[in-house]
Parts: sequence; structure tokens; C-alpha cells
Amino acid sequence: MKPKIVALIGPTAVGKSKIGIAIAKKLNGEIISADSIAVFKGFDIGSAKILPQQMEGVIHYGIDIVSPSEQFSTFDFVVMAKVAIEKIIQKGKLPIIVGGTALYVKALIENYNLGGEVDQNLRIDLCRQLEEKGLAFMAERLKQVLGEKSEEIDLKNPTRVLRALELALSGQTKSKNEGEYDCKVFALTREREKLYQAINLRVDQMFESGLEREVKSLFEQYGKDVQPFKAIGYREFLPYFEGRCSKEEMIDLIKQHSRNYAKRQITFIKSMRNIRFIDAENIEKAKKQIFEEIEKWKT
Repeated sequence: MKPKIVALIGPTAVGKSKIGIAIAKKLNGEIISADSIAVFKGFDIGSAKILPQQMEGVIHYGIDIVSPSEQFSTFDFVVMAKVAIEKIIQKGKLPIIVGGTALYVKALIENYNLGGEVDQNLRIDLCRQLEEKGLAFMAERLKQVLGEKSEEIDLKNPTRVLRALELALSGQTKSKNEGEYDCKVFALTREREKLYQAINLRVDQMFESGLEREVKSLFEQYGKDVQPFKAIGYREFLPYFEGRCSKEEMIDLIKQHSRNYAKRQITFIKSMRNIRFIDAENIEKAKKQIFEEIEKWKT
């Protein structure tokens, strides 16, 4: 029998953290964060990272585990999550994955082949194409293969573009293995306009909480080229710091990019298999639905 795990995904600002904690407290669980920025130390406010005092005693994994000067990939997440799942199960508790980076969840539950040796013939062929056709051509090919996920990659860095193509094309030619877990996946939804209002409000609250101070400190400490500075809520500060836009324009840009990202998250989640969508407009009703469905699924 496969180990049972629960995943709670959804767009930014939909309410995943609160509902995830409620599930963990009611069903004796611990949470694994599936957030591509929350893994980085110090990138707190702009990532809406859950703070220790907000965890209500529920143990969380996958938060503040990587230095901003290091890289963190989907493969790294899968490795971390599998170790955490084993620890949680050994405690007799329910592993609950919570976050907005749906690719992480998809890779884990569908057992993507993300690491290991890359076909040397494929690598040679890609290097030849890079030399003959240039980086712009390879970046465009990567966009075609990965779609929106290509936005997470530095398309001006030939090494990263080649590596991403190697992994993506290897994944296409190798069938996915059967998943290791019996996973119940819930996706939170809200009416689009209300979700966008929640996103705008969250951005305003981030600035009230000191986002600009946080970003200035991180920028001075690590520079602009570290991986988490490519994330929404951080990358928009660079033209502001350089005097190319006003603070008001920068804030509006963060809101716009966050709304656009939420739309892409929703599109990606809809492409996943065996997803149970839950309307999160009424949080208490949403929690009740999820509790009931998990109880039935566990028996």
C-alpha cells in the first residue's frame, strides 16, 4: 500500500496557508512547503512566507533551507519533500504539501525523472545547436517546451538554458514512473475579481510590513543576480533602485505581475490530473469540505 499524502495548491493569495494549518491540526499532520521562494533565507515579506508565530505549532518543512546565493530546483524540492514525507510518516502523522508552486507538486506525485545522467548524445546535439543557431534560438525552443515555467530560468545564461533543455527533453523521451504516493490533491479557487483584490491588498500589506527595507538589505548583501531576485515582488525593485521608475509605478507593476502569475498558476493547475477544486470564498465551508473528503479517502 502506498503512503498517503495530501496536497493543497492554488494561486497566490487564495488562502492556502490558513487552510493547510487547519488541516494539519485537525488530522494530525505536518506541512511541507511547496514554494519556490520561501526556501530561501531572508526572502520573507515578498514571498508571503509563513512566520513561526503563524504556524500555530504545526511543524513546517521546506522553509528557510537554502542560502540566497545557492540554486534550488524542482529536483531539489522532490528530494527534500521525499525525505520530509518519510520523517512525517515515521511519526505516525499525515504529510501535507502546501504551496503555490504547482510544478513542484506535480513533479513529486507523478514521479518525474528530473535528475541523474543526461543522454550524452542529446547534450552534444544541444551544444551544437547553441553554437550554430545562437542563444536566442535555444531560449525560444525552451519556451516552446516548458511554456510558462521557462520564466523561472535565466534565458540569457546559456548554461542554464542548455541544462533546462536537457532535463525537459529527457523528461519528454522517458515515461514517468508510477507515483510513489497515494495523493489527494485539493486546489483552492476564488472568483477572479475577488482573487485579484486579495492580491492587490496583499501587496499593499507587504509594503506596510517593510518590503522595501527587506529588498534593499537583500540587494546590498547578495546583489541582483541571485535566483530569488528573479521572483515577482523582488525583481520589480531593480528599475526602481536604478531610478528608471517611480515607487508608485513599481508597486503597480508588482500587483500586475502578481495577478498575471495567479492566472498562469490557475492554468497550470487545470492541466493537472485528479484535482479536487474547492471554492475558498467561505473558508469555514472550504475546510469542512476538505476535512470530510480526506476522512473518506483515508478509510
